[in-house]
Amino acid sequence: MFGYYLELALRSLKRSPGLTVLMVLAIGFGVGASMTTYSVLRAVSGDPIPWKSSRLFVPQIDAWGPGGRRDGNTEPPDALTYIDAMALMRDHRARLQSAIYMIAPSIVPEGSGKHPLNVTGHAVYNEFFPMVEAPFLHGGGWSADDDKRRAAVAVITQRLNLKLFGGADSVGRTINVAGKAYRIVGVLGDWNPMPRYYDVFNSGGFSTDKDDLFIPFDRAIETGVTRDGSTSCNVSPKDPGFVSLQQSSCVWVSYLVQLDDMAAVASYRQYLDGYARDQQRAGRFAWAPNGRLYDVNAWLAVQQVAPRDTKISAVVALGLFIVCLVNTVGLLLAKFLRRSGEIGIRRALGAPRSAIYAQFLTEASIVGLAGGLLGLLLTGVGVLAMGSMLPRNIASLARIDMPLLLLTLVVAVVSAVLAGLYPTLRASQVQPAWQLKSN
Repeated sequence: MFGYYLELALRSLKRSPGLTVLMVLAIGFGVGASMTTYSVLRAVSGDPIPWKSSRLFVPQIDAWGPGGRRDGNTEPPDALTYIDAMALMRDHRARLQSAIYMIAPSIVPEGSGKHPLNVTGHAVYNEFFPMVEAPFLHGGGWSADDDKRRAAVAVITQRLNLKLFGGADSVGRTINVAGKAYRIVGVLGDWNPMPRYYDVFNSGGFSTDKDDLFIPFDRAIETGVTRDGSTSCNVSPKDPGFVSLQQSSCVWVSYLVQLDDMAAVASYRQYLDGYARDQQRAGRFAWAPNGRLYDVNAWLAVQQVAPRDTKISAVVALGLFIVCLVNTVGLLLAKFLRRSGEIGIRRALGAPRSAIYAQFLTEASIVGLAGGLLGLLLTGVGVLAMGSMLPRNIASLARIDMPLLLLTLVVAVVSAVLAGLYPTLRASQVQPAWQLKSN
């Protein structure tokens, strides 16, 4: 029977091509706009490490007190001072943890006549790599002993490895970072999580610059490797320079810890509160403890990583989609009720209402499928055009993949079937006797 209903639907659509085109356009434009904004919203609001985000936490310590906050904000600073970060590292109350700061040194390639490369990366501790489960193509991270010795070791990405060594296994070779030789211990595979949850403070969550270099935190501090990113101060440092910054109340160090269960989370919260009370008793803090501990997803929400523009665009696109569906309902209603005579004859010959339902919902499904195919094309155009409407670092995250293509088709067909429910209900209620008398 499905083949029969399909044949009837195709004949009906061919009889009124103008109406058919209008319905396909309505579905296509609505779906295309919705899927385009969804592709961006999915990229900026997705969980960057879904299998582990509930076990990774960002601690906050209020190093400024009420006098350092503005507009009645009660949140502590978004990053840590160097003093607090080092205290947390020394106490080591989490299973895995790392202080993090952004660097932007230059790398001088081997061989004469080659220009230096400006790269972006992070200074971290050895526990950073297993904590974020960074995939290694060659080698691995450095050891805890390397951290203690402030060894000149480095982890680079596959992309930088390709530039410097043509993609060969470079573990054991040296690179010149900011004028000093570093031994490569690991090469990362394809890894660039977005949003950049481990350092939202410096990246804003999204950055067009990929992390190509990782070196030991204490080594970077000792050698004064160029900092990049943000610095927030409630009181300016007494003297200029990196050393004075480390002794100030300015916040510029990100921090990430791994806590594997609720007991560990509760214990770490107590530790943060106790640490703040110790600082209060020591005279460094003159205010009550005001720490925070957010898991990855909560942290991204607090930091409002998903830009407001993308959410507004999604709401507008959803509104457009609803308008398109309402128009499709009206068009289907007009089309189906024009065939009341045909329906009356079929009902008089014994066709049940379920047959009328099946026939017209099949017709609506074909319209939805055609609209979905048009929506695929419009979604592709929309994703390409996003660069002119959103910041480049946000628009570049939108991508077309197989799940998005399948979702577009499913949304189009399901929407068309839903739009056809009311017109089909009205059509199935046609009284055969009235139609036979009037015709």
